[in-house]
Amino acid sequence: MGIVAGLDSSTEGTTVVVCDTDTGAVLRQAYAPHPVDESLPRSETDPQAWLLSLGEAAKDGLLEGVQAIGVSGQQHGLIALDAGGVLVRPALLWNDKRAQVAAADLTEALGGPAGWAEAVGCVPQAPYPVAKLRWLAQHEPTSAQRAAEVLSPHDWLVWQLLGRPARRTTDRGDASGTGYWSAATGGYRMDLVELALGHRVRLPEVLGPADPAGQTPEGLLISAGTGDNMAAALGLGLAPGDAVVALGAAGTVFAVHDAPLTDPTGAITAFADATGRHLPVVQTRNAVRVLRGTADLLGTDLAGLSDLALRSTPGAYGLVLLPYLEGERVPQLPHTAGTLAGLRRESMKPEHLARAAFEGMLCGLADALDVLRGRGVPVRRVFLLGQAGELPAVQALAPALFGTPVVVPPPADYAALGAARQAAWALGAQQGSVSPQDPPHWESAVLSGSRVSEPGDDLAAGSAVRQQFTAVRDQTHPGAFPAS
Repeated sequence: MGIVAGLDSSTEGTTVVVCDTDTGAVLRQAYAPHPVDESLPRSETDPQAWLLSLGEAAKDGLLEGVQAIGVSGQQHGLIALDAGGVLVRPALLWNDKRAQVAAADLTEALGGPAGWAEAVGCVPQAPYPVAKLRWLAQHEPTSAQRAAEVLSPHDWLVWQLLGRPARRTTDRGDASGTGYWSAATGGYRMDLVELALGHRVRLPEVLGPADPAGQTPEGLLISAGTGDNMAAALGLGLAPGDAVVALGAAGTVFAVHDAPLTDPTGAITAFADATGRHLPVVQTRNAVRVLRGTADLLGTDLAGLSDLALRSTPGAYGLVLLPYLEGERVPQLPHTAGTLAGLRRESMKPEHLARAAFEGMLCGLADALDVLRGRGVPVRRVFLLGQAGELPAVQALAPALFGTPVVVPPPADYAALGAARQAAWALGAQQGSVSPQDPPHWESAVLSGSRVSEPGDDLAAGSAVRQQFTAVRDQTHPGAFPAS
């Protein structure tokens, strides 16, 4: 038996889990928030804050006996260094929205979404490093001119743990979120870096899934690391046929697939995963914000809204809520608003509006799943992530509306678990106890206590609700779906 650690450096703090290499059982864990510099915007930080919170989380012997460490980092961050490895400016985080115009400029410069989808599998958006580089060139030209090297948060942390060696590394998953690396070709597009920044920079070497990044001065193995979504997929043990629906204010839907996808509409972002496969992602602008808005309207909370919804029946007495409160990406309706249809005297009751909110949110996410299915991605099982997945109404309605079994795993930091699993993989591959092609099987320990719900006899009712939703959607927004 060995011991490995996984650390996840999120926007807010650092989580460290220490696991058994054979089973994945969590032996110890800790969390520490990042120290906040009030002089900086919330979308910027000094990367040293990540090391400080890691040190706080790992104190009191947490890492005692650990043989290898894996790193998960928030995707889409940008750390620009000069030729001497010195920080050019504070790190730009994924939630920095200032690059929206820069992203649109870049999109047009390559002939629109289809050109970018063909080149790197994704269309520039404000969070992506390629858009941040364009913003830097436009708004901070002195910093842009000094920039000689670009890293992601996870790349920077690995580099620091290794003692700042001359070699800088990343992995396929995080590289695929930059906007200048293609999961289909496995290579950088340096011309796109130059298009964005005005000159070329040094980029980290892309490692394979079980490749080690190196060893710390103390002799600890450091695995390749990856982005947080890819680490979460690895932590959950996803395989082809598995999809994830992550319920935040907005929605994120992704699945493991064996082949890269090229989607000229830009609805699918063709990320790579942390196992050598691919992780196509569809994002919606609306998920739990629909439930919170409806709960506020009815003077209750999410738990109360769930109770109300379960007093209604499938179809909510004909009430249909199109959940496009903030516009929508799928279908492509960026400037629209939500729609409430089917109002009749008998449907004007709180429980029917509550039911329509849950059905509308889940039907919108089911549309996102259908985008993946329409491109040949099998979806045989759906994992629900996020606190809203614990709501009884979500668990009762989701299987029939998604048309698949739904798994609600126990609450855990799956990105940190994925980082630990990657560390165990790299360690085992080095020792010859684990195949370099397959990560260790941790699913039985990690997913113990999951709740699984089958569509069962509700499948016909769910199909009818989807048809009702689709009819209103297509009548209200003809031609908008599938996205084109």
